[in-house]
Amino acid sequence: MVFVTKFRHKVFTDRHLTRMEAIMRDVCADFEAELVQFNGEDNHVHLLVNFPPKVAVARLVNSLKGVSSRRLRQEFPDLARHYYRANKLWSGSYFAGSAGGAPLNAVQQYIEQQNRPG
Repeated sequence: MVFVTKFRHKVFTDRHLTRMEAIMRDVCADFEAELVQFNGEDNHVHLLVNFPPKVAVARLVNSLKGVSSRRLRQEFPDLARHYYRANKLWSGSYFAGSAGGAPLNAVQQYIEQQNRPG
């Protein structure tokens, strides 16, 4: 899955991404899913999630984006300036693809190689 920030604003530093990974891991656990790999850059994040077929992708995405946006806003008041339109951190869109055919380690390596900000 890939989520981008509203208007592709450059928002995240390493400390934001570190906290976001923990938040998203907890959300995945609530859905009986596993966050296998996480990384991001200053304006988007990549997630490799293993989840059961009973979980609707849209519900999982909605929860991941909603909970992370709310918690980051509470814990990092400095992010408030990025919420200026409609109080949203994330763009309304997302990318979700199936990795069943690709070797899992190739997907994990791609995510690891993101240019994470300092």
